Amino acid sequence: MQKPPQPQDFALKETSPKIGAGSITGDKLSCAYDLVEQMQYLYVRVVKAKELPGKDVTGSCDPYVEVKLGNYKGVTKHFEKKSNPEWNQVFAFSKERIQASVLEVVVKDKDVVLDDLIGRVMFDIIDIPKRFPPDSPLAPQWYRLEDRRADKAKGELMLAVWMGTQADEAFPDAWHSDAATVGPDGVANIRSKVYLSPKLWYVRVNVIEAQDLVPNDKTRYPEVYVKVILGNQALRTRTSQSKSINPMWNEDLLFVVAEPFEEPLILTVEDRVGSNKDETLGKCMIPLQNVQRRLDHKPVNTRWFNLEKHVVVEGELKKETKFASRIHLRISLDGGYHVLDESTHYSSDLRPTAKQLWKSNIGILELGVISAHGLMPMKTKDGRGTTDAYCVAKYGQKWVRTRTIVDSFLPKWNEQYIWEVYDPCTVITIGVFDNGHIHGGDKAGGGKDSKIGKVRIRLSTLETDRVYTHAYPLLVLQSSGVKKTGEIQLAVRFTCSSLINMLHLYSHPLLPKMHYIHPLSVIQLDSLRHQAMQIVSMRLSRAEPPLRKEVVSYMLDVDSHMWSMRRSKANFFRIMGVLSGLIAVGKWFDSICNWKNPLTTILIHILFIILVLYPELILPTIFLYLFLIGIWNYRWRSRHPPHMDTRLSHADAAHPDELDEEFDTFPTSKSSDMVRMRYDRLRSIGGRVQTVVGDMATQGERFQSLLSWRDPRATTLFVTFCFIAALVLYVTPFQVVALLIGIYVLRHPRFRHKLPSVPLNFFRRLPARSDSML
Repeated sequence: MQKPPQPQDFALKETSPKIGAGSITGDKLSCAYDLVEQMQYLYVRVVKAKELPGKDVTGSCDPYVEVKLGNYKGVTKHFEKKSNPEWNQVFAFSKERIQASVLEVVVKDKDVVLDDLIGRVMFDIIDIPKRFPPDSPLAPQWYRLEDRRADKAKGELMLAVWMGTQADEAFPDAWHSDAATVGPDGVANIRSKVYLSPKLWYVRVNVIEAQDLVPNDKTRYPEVYVKVILGNQALRTRTSQSKSINPMWNEDLLFVVAEPFEEPLILTVEDRVGSNKDETLGKCMIPLQNVQRRLDHKPVNTRWFNLEKHVVVEGELKKETKFASRIHLRISLDGGYHVLDESTHYSSDLRPTAKQLWKSNIGILELGVISAHGLMPMKTKDGRGTTDAYCVAKYGQKWVRTRTIVDSFLPKWNEQYIWEVYDPCTVITIGVFDNGHIHGGDKAGGGKDSKIGKVRIRLSTLETDRVYTHAYPLLVLQSSGVKKTGEIQLAVRFTCSSLINMLHLYSHPLLPKMHYIHPLSVIQLDSLRHQAMQIVSMRLSRAEPPLRKEVVSYMLDVDSHMWSMRRSKANFFRIMGVLSGLIAVGKWFDSICNWKNPLTTILIHILFIILVLYPELILPTIFLYLFLIGIWNYRWRSRHPPHMDTRLSHADAAHPDELDEEFDTFPTSKSSDMVRMRYDRLRSIGGRVQTVVGDMATQGERFQSLLSWRDPRATTLFVTFCFIAALVLYVTPFQVVALLIGIYVLRHPRFRHKLPSVPLNFFRRLPARSDSML
């Protein structure tokens, strides 16, 4: 079932940006930053000053530096009463915006009414030297300050001034003239940064048994279970079957934890006294720093831990250690697993936790974030729509964030990043966001960073060493439908260090071997993934500047498991699309059997007779046919990486009510009537799914009842048929049997009946277990 292509506006567009060295030929610039357009910047590093004169009545000096270039002005922080201040701040002025011919660096004394001029240094733009990495940074020099009449003033200023590109080491931390409107407090929130996900471990707690517990009520059998808490994760064992003071469990509990370990493991042994009443029989705290790390499935040693009992004496909590009560545990940090913190369909990393188990990398991935255009206004400022856009890219444990381009619907970032690749069957995710924290959004406790859209690129769909330059549409699904919020222009290159190593990887399991030796259940994996996402988003939101929770959640697809009518329909049609090939083959074979095209049917007869007479040709023929199909499809191969498909996602045809349901909060915020209507609809869909599953089970049970004597007459008939068939096949050559069956199947329509065949009738009459269902 071929779906029509998606609208052109939502499709991927090939572009040809001026990336690489561009117009700067002959320089050694071509090796650095070759996936983005080169941007020229004038850099000014203000290091320190010495022997500044006092200007106040008190004879002291509160100095700061102003760097002026035409209409743009950058200001350092000021120091109280200091004649030898150190700033070490860098200012970057975009060459596109340089209209002045002179750079002015002014040292001023902060005053209540009017700031006094201490002195200044002037530079002609034309004389400023150029610097290209990997040259070493330019050494700063001392400059004598001059007053307004160009006479020597008291004091000296240490500066470095040079022309460079965005490849310069000073670029990420510089104050940018593009963001001149952002106050000094907001500058930290707009810089480009690289973040690392915390290293995640699975903690396995095997609760074996407890000994010599002391319940308060000695007259009853204790019903004991163990509760284990790690941070905000809490799990408990089942209640012990042995209702005694020496209960046994032998149960595994799994948690996710990030390095550095901040929270201890807290175990409490509890007795279920009443329906809603539990009594603590003992408690112990275990710091994770002391827990053994294991790399394989070999069990670690067990240990006995003493249980402490907390008693309340005269309203105060006192700790009473009962050395008699103890608990037997086996605890390990399992480094042989990969801790999933993102949706399994879009994993960017599949390596185990323990570094000792990592294989060597197979190549590198380079990403050039060039620009975006056609962005939508995401907020209003001074009565007009505005967007302060930045990009976040995540691959493996490394997250990168570009600088924020303030107040622009056509931002140009031209930043390039690089990652090591350990597996080609991984996905890089690039998201575009609007910065809600640069105009005091932090103080108001308000602003959130709004999502503009995201792009996913699977590395295995990229050819090696080819630079892909495409404009990707940024698509966001809202309750009103699918919406295009702009386009982002990227340049991507995947370079492979060894083709043999990469091809060899295709024979390896996708996940580390511990996932197959000691597999985790689907329910366990789901809850652990949710915990891992929470930990990653909490740790990254504590960085400076923070990578906020809403950004991390969107990049990691936190809500991908939520029910959605649209997604269910889309998945159903995906299955139908996969089965459509088999259905087409079935229809074609039916037309052959019905002699719709006699010539084709006769040719199939000839092929069939040849294959029956020479059965050794069957497998070579199948593989040759698959080879020819593959070669034939090569000319129709995709020339660009796949992208979000609105038709495939059923995003453009979804009913508004279905979208409203998809964007509803969890738990729901809708009225009871709306929830009742949706619940009834879900029940009707569930009923249809249940019927289909039941039908499949019925067919399977009919196969089982062929030999199970559930229907004695049917089984007698089938067993008798099997015995006769065995005798006939012993004396008849296989080729004759195959020939007779094939000719019978391909017989002419005039020898066919409209009624179903005898074997089908027999099969449909067999009993299934559906009659035993309540």
